[in-house]
Amino acid sequence: MTSLSQHQSRVDNVRLCQGCELSVDIVDVPKGKTAYCPRCGTQLYRGGSPSLSGNLAIAVTCLLLFIPSHLFDFISIRLIGVMIPATLPSGMLTLMDEGFNLLAILILFCSSIAPFLVCSSVLIAHFALAKKLFTPFRWALILIQDLKHWMMLDVFLVSIAISVFKLQDYSDIFVGPGLIGLLLLQLFSVLLVSRISVRRYWEAWKKETEFEITAKEVHCQNCHLSQPEGSKCLRCHNALHHRKPNSIQKTWAYLIAATVAVIPANIIPISILITNGQRLEDTIFSGVASLVNSEMYGIAIIIFVASIVVPVAKILGLGYILLCIHFKRSLYHRQRMTIYFIVKWVGKWSVMDLFVISIMMTLVDRGQILNFTPGYGAVAFGMVVVLTMLAADSIDPRLIWDNYNSKDESVNERQ
Repeated sequence: MTSLSQHQSRVDNVRLCQGCELSVDIVDVPKGKTAYCPRCGTQLYRGGSPSLSGNLAIAVTCLLLFIPSHLFDFISIRLIGVMIPATLPSGMLTLMDEGFNLLAILILFCSSIAPFLVCSSVLIAHFALAKKLFTPFRWALILIQDLKHWMMLDVFLVSIAISVFKLQDYSDIFVGPGLIGLLLLQLFSVLLVSRISVRRYWEAWKKETEFEITAKEVHCQNCHLSQPEGSKCLRCHNALHHRKPNSIQKTWAYLIAATVAVIPANIIPISILITNGQRLEDTIFSGVASLVNSEMYGIAIIIFVASIVVPVAKILGLGYILLCIHFKRSLYHRQRMTIYFIVKWVGKWSVMDLFVISIMMTLVDRGQILNFTPGYGAVAFGMVVVLTMLAADSIDPRLIWDNYNSKDESVNERQ
């Protein structure tokens, strides 16, 4: 009996890393600190126990801030004596009027729909937890986990600053109350995403220690319960897989499609500006060059990195990881994991150029001395952004570690 209880205690104090499936001992971590996997560097859990009610209060605050941030003008320009205001939804509506529906939906989703769904899902999760409603609770947490990476209010705020620099030579610029709402919404959204933990919600639903687990052989990517082999998770009923089904094939498909789309995205004009009867068509690179010629070096660097370097680096980085998995490379696993983390983090900043186009279309009053419209290069660029983000989401990082041999890594480090 003693050996059985010791074995059970040992199992209860072990969790599988969701990044590499290493068995890791669960240790107490001080509040404000974070536990990381010693092998792959994946964040495992945070110290302390922030109250779930705090998440609810922040989510409600975010939802209330949607009213001023979306209905009030965040910026206005005065062009030939006429004030032209801009609200967040107006840019998307203008894009739709011009026939760029898919582009408008992408911008609306990243700047408004995804943040709204995440905040609303927090409310639904708390209500379902209080009423013990399993299905809405499960789906609310799935939405939170899948959509929080698509919240791009911070990118939108940087895009406003870039638009202001581009328009300062053509018109007078005024800040509206909506910008304060956007800044507060971004602040509380970051606070919410940094606090929220899907695993803690599932622990509140049913603690890991309440399950009679004799072995931990597979990790649920949905509720983060490590458990024995099975077809469905014991806690959230999600399908269990050691590796994401068809992960390699899906990632290659997204990556190849993004590689094809990146060519027209850089060759076809992404924006068209008509000023004083002169038609100026800008590709991404020529737009950067014009900013350099105007001595806006900081903005030029930001656009160059976000719109040219980041998409290409993501394609090359993911391609490198896939090739290493295919050829079963037995060295530099941690470096490839670092590339994976970087690709996941920088992906959203590629949307910046599209946000700038949306804001410019709202502020530049067509039919007067300025006329601004997106080019079809913007559509191709939008495809690149979406496809590379889907590729980063579809790859299973555990595949990087399938042929890991600690002895090989140690020998290489000594050399």
